[in-house]
Amino acid sequence: MDQIVRLDSRQEAALQAVAGKFIELHKGDAVKALKEMIVLNGHLQERLDVLQASRRRQ
Repeated sequence: MDQIVRLDSRQEAALQAVAGKFIELHKGDAVKALKEMIVLNGHLQERLDVLQASRRRQ
């Protein structure tokens, strides 16, 4: 993850809404929600790495 993502105000508002819902799923515990998001992102990054490696081999 060596890329900085810049959001416009519409994207930022959408992200804020999704983040709020994700925290609600964790009964308002932002730290618990953040920990789960980190784990989920780790799993997604692993899958992306596998896909990129298989594309490089082709």
